[in-house]
Amino acid sequence: MESTQERTAEQDLPYNVFARTCPSRGTLEHVTGRWGGLTLGALYEGSLRFNELRRRVDGVSEKMLSQTLHALERDGLVHREAQPTNPPRVDYELTPLGRGVAERLISLIQFVEGRMDDVLDARRTYDETRETRGTL
Repeated sequence: MESTQERTAEQDLPYNVFARTCPSRGTLEHVTGRWGGLTLGALYEGSLRFNELRRRVDGVSEKMLSQTLHALERDGLVHREAQPTNPPRVDYELTPLGRGVAERLISLIQFVEGRMDDVLDARRTYDETRETRGTL
């Protein structure tokens, strides 16, 4: 059961990602979606051009990367800088806000990568259990 202090702290927050109409939900989706998280993680290493970023985020299509970058830029997480050169050069980098989000994502990525043996063991056990029951 929640204490009065916990309820008050939650009620004092101006945004609530669990509320259907809260704008923070869209940003959370951009950050935690497949391509958003990988894009922020890749940019954490430093500024990249579009094609460099596309190569770094293996498997993303040009269209999806473009849409992802637009969403992250709109949310203030990524900065796009177009250089007036011939041919045009466009660089993407994290904003200070984006860097803070990416730092947290990197911690999660490292945790998941570090525990993959446990995850693979759990999957194997789950699949074997399902197979034995005939419910696969």
